[in-house]
Amino acid sequence: MDLVGSPVSHRRQRVSVVVAGFGQNFILTTVTTFILVYLLQYAHISVAGMAVVTGILAATKIFDAVSDPVMGSIVDKTRTRWGKMRPFILFSAMPVALLTTLLFAVPDLPETGKLAFFGVVFFLWGISYTACDVPYWGLIGSAFPDPAERTGVISQVRAYGGISLGLATLGMPWLAQLLSGGTTTATGWSLAVGISAFVGMGLYLLAFVNTRERARPDTGEALSLRVLFTTLGRNTPLLLVLLGSILGFGRYLVQAGGAVFVIIAYHSETTFTLVGAAIILGLVLASFCTPLLMRRLTSKQLMVSSTLVATALYAGMYVAGFANLVAVLVFIFLTGLTLGVFGVVQTTMIADAVDDVERRTGVRNDGISFSTLTFVAKIMNALAVLVFGLFVVMARYQAGVVVTPGMQQLVWAAITLVPAASCLVSVVPFLFYRLRAAEPSSLPGPHDPAGSVAS
Repeated sequence: MDLVGSPVSHRRQRVSVVVAGFGQNFILTTVTTFILVYLLQYAHISVAGMAVVTGILAATKIFDAVSDPVMGSIVDKTRTRWGKMRPFILFSAMPVALLTTLLFAVPDLPETGKLAFFGVVFFLWGISYTACDVPYWGLIGSAFPDPAERTGVISQVRAYGGISLGLATLGMPWLAQLLSGGTTTATGWSLAVGISAFVGMGLYLLAFVNTRERARPDTGEALSLRVLFTTLGRNTPLLLVLLGSILGFGRYLVQAGGAVFVIIAYHSETTFTLVGAAIILGLVLASFCTPLLMRRLTSKQLMVSSTLVATALYAGMYVAGFANLVAVLVFIFLTGLTLGVFGVVQTTMIADAVDDVERRTGVRNDGISFSTLTFVAKIMNALAVLVFGLFVVMARYQAGVVVTPGMQQLVWAAITLVPAASCLVSVVPFLFYRLRAAEPSSLPGPHDPAGSVAS
């Protein structure tokens, strides 16, 4: 494999990419899981203000997602001695760390000022995070061209990303309380997030230091935007994964609203540590085991079957109700298993589709193609936050309000019935996923591109 710059060992590349993803995912988890809790409980945003916040989050994330292909095209047109992705990894780390800290440091202003501050910072944070996330996933496709090795790396990135999600979900409330000197305060949250953000992005920089990109033949001119987007538009399998993933946005509702739900249902913020532990345990276990399942099932078969199982589990969880916390935790663990399978298989299907279109067209556009992975994640998160925020507004919940059974039931439906319906609809596009070019893969069994054609 030809690499840009001095060669490094496969093991060092693999470890560095996984650790970098661990640090990056810790920051993303902190923001997506606790931003609503922080704004409600510590920045004291009202019900009317929360409606504005929901709009800010959804609009900014949708803009951010749409900007992913633009970022991908910029990456593909970049040429430096470090390659085309590693420079963005180097220069995005500091802005992401700083802006993440500011998100949890809303100044004590009238509510209009608070909302304006949050809106501006969140918009800038989204742009900065795009600049670090798109090249990271593109780097995995470039640095690990062998499908078997790449699937293993993706599995480990997802699994250790789940572990970082667990540490952030379970540990951040306790760290904020510790740094508050007792009862959790807004200042404690600011300090906890600031420390975590700078440590996390420090780990992320390993993806710059210890990796090398695959060198591409120099044709004398960079790929034009027309070629980049035309190739993307011709990649039907990738577009089907994109559509199926977006329709399945409900998978992310527990993460988006779980922390708020446990306050409404169980009157305890720390109860979310149990819910978080259950889903993360399932996610991590499934992430490690999915490559083994992919030796027996095609990516398509595994995606469809696991999504149908998720549909049944979310519906069953609603019927079981939230009164029995133990039963809730069991269901959450099982849905975590399906979420872990989805993360690995989705990324693998996109990577296989990128290889497939390169074989068919001769064009490999790592940046813009892998930007669809981050595009999908952001659209799913945006829809999850938007839907859950609307349910919170309909329930008229805010800090200090008297919680009613109707309020609890409405929010419970948001994290059970909505995901069930979302997963069921999302199966349809995946049924049509088909790779048209067949080329033997080094991974035996149905994982190879030829195997992915099977239903």
